[in-house]
Amino acid sequence: MISNSSRLTLAISSRALFNLQESDRVFRENGLKAYAEYQVAHEKQPLQPGDAFPLVQKLLALNSSGLVEVEVILLSRNSADTGLRVFNSIDHHQLDITRAAFTGGTPPYRYMAPFGCHLFLSTDPIDVADALDNGMAAASILPGSGDRVDSPHLNFAFDADAVVFSDEAERIYQTEGLTAFSENERREADQPLAGGPFKGFLAALHELQTRYPKDQCPIRTALVTARSAPAHERVIKTLRSWQIRLDESLFLGGRSKTEFLRAYGADIFFDDQAEHCQLASHVVVSGHVPHGIKNPRLLPNKNHD
Repeated sequence: MISNSSRLTLAISSRALFNLQESDRVFRENGLKAYAEYQVAHEKQPLQPGDAFPLVQKLLALNSSGLVEVEVILLSRNSADTGLRVFNSIDHHQLDITRAAFTGGTPPYRYMAPFGCHLFLSTDPIDVADALDNGMAAASILPGSGDRVDSPHLNFAFDADAVVFSDEAERIYQTEGLTAFSENERREADQPLAGGPFKGFLAALHELQTRYPKDQCPIRTALVTARSAPAHERVIKTLRSWQIRLDESLFLGGRSKTEFLRAYGADIFFDDQAEHCQLASHVVVSGHVPHGIKNPRLLPNKNHD
């Protein structure tokens, strides 16, 4: 039997998993009733893969090893009636997804904790912000994100401040400048940073990695950060204090992350700055984490995810 510590549970919205552009057009132009009728009329027509579809395929494939257990939960603002097309598409694409919550337009993050989800991927930034506000890891998948990475490994890439770590150091940089930031990080090098919203997800990935022989692990993790010396030391010592190992750490000193993410072969990249995600999305699936000082609270909009 696989222990709870060897399990990873991902929550995903229907629009992150499948391409629902045409359905969304009907919703925007003609309203909810027309959208519902359209989905019912086309429920036997399979949806095409969305931006996060390849990632889900790779995650579910980990189950074949028998060493770990990965579950994907569908969290959707659809009703069960309009969501039937999504389940039919899951079956068509032979995805092992059996659990779902169709919330009928209400916030889906409420079901993350009962399902034991480590991460929520959505295309709705409001739903993502709700999850983050409630202490859960979440990211907004950018449209048209990158190309599928043809690699035997599942490569995760994370920004540092306000993603893996809290934004405590970033706040100093934004309010007092680079010199004050560097001086603070040098002074606090032995003081671990507080955890950010993705600390728990990174820890869960690390736990999965420990279940494989070291030279046969299909999961790789990388920190891709604008930090450079002397601000690198605190990061390294923080991860050491958490007992989390990263396969690669890139301290770029402000260089653009895009080509480094291409070279690493990332399957997905998480960053708190929308601009960095937009640039990276040309080469990799990108998840914006609207957390910390660079992300004032978003205002609600209407969406049907």
